[in-house]
Amino acid sequence: MSDASRRVTRLGLLTGMALVLFLVEASLPRPLPWMRLGLANSAVLAALLLFGTGSALAVTLAKLLLGGLLGGGLAGPAFVIGSSAGLASFTAMALCWHYLPRLFSPVGLSIVGALVHQVTQLTVAALYLGHDGLFSLLPMFLLSGVASGLLTGTATYYALRALPDTSERDA
Repeated sequence: MSDASRRVTRLGLLTGMALVLFLVEASLPRPLPWMRLGLANSAVLAALLLFGTGSALAVTLAKLLLGGLLGGGLAGPAFVIGSSAGLASFTAMALCWHYLPRLFSPVGLSIVGALVHQVTQLTVAALYLGHDGLFSLLPMFLLSGVASGLLTGTATYYALRALPDTSERDA
């Protein structure tokens, strides 16, 4: 199998993993409407660390669009809020990894991504509803972001350690 074929296969597996985790997590009950672990983001983070920004963006977009389509919420308010937050989260992780790669571990990148996701989600929801009182929920959002980022980042860290060296980062 050629290097290009291996790369496409691995990215396909990460995309499939992201989509399955996204859909499973969407079907589970949540203690609060916005609260999810975000385990699908472990596939995005793994793609970023193994293959680089472009590949991780492709996994992110596939997860968001196919997850929205298969979950039945494509283009609805929850999709707009969640997708905005997902893209902002990806961007924050990619910038941190690109400019400060030695400063952030997978756990640190995951926490950054989760915090940006939570703040963006809250901001877009407040803009969408025209109600800035939602920002009173910021402490709870940040706390859940740290917890979910920690869990997702730790899962990604151990998953990457279990893999043989497959680093093929793109520019």
